[in-house]
Amino acid sequence: MLLAVAAGSVFPTPGSAQIPQQGVFDLEKGDISVALDRTAYLAGEPAELAVRLVIEDGWHANSNQPTYDYLIATAVDLELPPDWPPARAVGYSPGEMKTFSFAPTAISVYEGEVFVRASVPTPAGASPGTYPIRANVTYQACDDKMCLAPVTTPATVGLTVGTGGQAANPEFFAADAGDGAAAAGQAAGSGRGFLWFVLLGFVGGLILNAMPCVLPILSLKVFGLVKSAEGGRRAVTAGGLATAAGIILSFLLLAAAAIVARSAGVAVGWGIQFQEPLFVGALAVVMLFFTLNMWGLFEIPLPASLAKVGLTGPSEGLAGHLATGFFATLMATPCSAPFLGTALGFALTQDSGTTAAMFGAIGTGMASPYLLLAAFPAAGRVLPKPGAWMATFKVVMGFLLAATLVWLLFVLSGLVPAARVAFFEVGLLAVALAVWLGSRRGRGGPARRVAGLAAAALAVIAVTTVAQGRGEAGSPALGVAPEDRLIAWEPFDRDRAEELSAAGSYVFVDVTADWCFTCKVNEALFLETEEVAGAFEEHDVIAMRADWTRRDESIGRYLADFGRYGIPFYVLYRPGRGPHVFSELISKSAILDMLGD
Repeated sequence: MLLAVAAGSVFPTPGSAQIPQQGVFDLEKGDISVALDRTAYLAGEPAELAVRLVIEDGWHANSNQPTYDYLIATAVDLELPPDWPPARAVGYSPGEMKTFSFAPTAISVYEGEVFVRASVPTPAGASPGTYPIRANVTYQACDDKMCLAPVTTPATVGLTVGTGGQAANPEFFAADAGDGAAAAGQAAGSGRGFLWFVLLGFVGGLILNAMPCVLPILSLKVFGLVKSAEGGRRAVTAGGLATAAGIILSFLLLAAAAIVARSAGVAVGWGIQFQEPLFVGALAVVMLFFTLNMWGLFEIPLPASLAKVGLTGPSEGLAGHLATGFFATLMATPCSAPFLGTALGFALTQDSGTTAAMFGAIGTGMASPYLLLAAFPAAGRVLPKPGAWMATFKVVMGFLLAATLVWLLFVLSGLVPAARVAFFEVGLLAVALAVWLGSRRGRGGPARRVAGLAAAALAVIAVTTVAQGRGEAGSPALGVAPEDRLIAWEPFDRDRAEELSAAGSYVFVDVTADWCFTCKVNEALFLETEEVAGAFEEHDVIAMRADWTRRDESIGRYLADFGRYGIPFYVLYRPGRGPHVFSELISKSAILDMLGD
């Protein structure tokens, strides 16, 4: 009893709670159960685990972060099979502040149902089979008058490595488990939890329309809608529906690609197609053609029957609206919006049907302005009337698309060697020259057809050149901060970050990429600032940066362990507390407040 008192199980004040001797009372005042979020996992795929502690009515336990250091904290220790990597990102439910007769002040406690989450990485070479995972839960039950001796209760669950896994135990993953939980972004696949994430996905998709990545495509959309308005209400309705259909269909295609990749054991994530030189090169060629089209060097004629379906008067046609929706989605993927990361984290950890539904919700959110325009075509009256100004506007939009092309070349420079990028740029100039020469010949003439074939052939050669350079670029040097940086970033090392945090240091991790436009904006406006750099120096924060420009499975697994599948991603490791994950749109005040907490 003296040992228990010294350990801080009761307050050393007159009238403090007493600890009954072992055997006088049943010390077990909680029901322990443990569950996994899927019935099976592929080797190397992280498993999300939840421990549920249900405390009897009239009793409570100290939270994982007790108000006083000498109180016994509720803790979960996981025992994994031999040679398995340790569990990652253990997260606890936040405690409630309660006042008791034996305590001079309110203390942080657990009552009722409590969840603890953790991510269990399965070894890449694990053989198919079922492996035992044991959770040892330590807690101390107290009521208003006394505290029982602390107990440690084990609970075991079998983790199956194999194919055909389905979502399971949604009731274990519906509650928030604190900002350090790997599974905080997961919830029930049905009922209120699912609908909540559908709403998050819809709002996140709507906000994507305001992200810088999409603005060049939206400029095309404005031009197309102005042209459609000439055809009256019917043309505006058809144009809005076609654009919305292109966006939603492209999101469903992304969902299908994610489901297939996940089934094949490949890491999935938001915007990872920009890690492929073939995709970036092909998109750059498309942007070049769009730019030249805006500058009037050529036009892509559509079949008359397709251009006039559902429309009257001059317009870009349904095919044009549909294509704009597709490209708006493609250009949105390197950006992340508020709520989107949480929705994607839920979508990519559920069964195939839920994944498709979530991507559909995100796409519907992004397409909602066009659906609204289709429902109320009279709103098209706010658009400016067609006139001579459109010629100037079209040229200006061409420059916006050219700026997007420059950005794509910057992304490409991080994926392949400089020599291949230079050859690709020369190839783009040759394509532009062929298009210009063709524009000087009459429409339909043989010279123009030859110029078109030459442009297409040069484009294929240029894209093939950069596609063959995948994996040739060297690793970025992040070890030494350049002179123009205020923060001395170190290369990301997960084990070192966790060791430094355990030793009492703050560690700030930034997962970024050259193709992530939001990352670059956040870095310029909020991270590389005098205020944040000064706070990092004051609190001895170690800053680590993970570069996800090129495919890196370890970074993908790291994000997945926190329930995230897109970037930007920011997390602060705090001594003695769980890691804190920031919003995708970070702010100076969010960082400074967390360091001062």
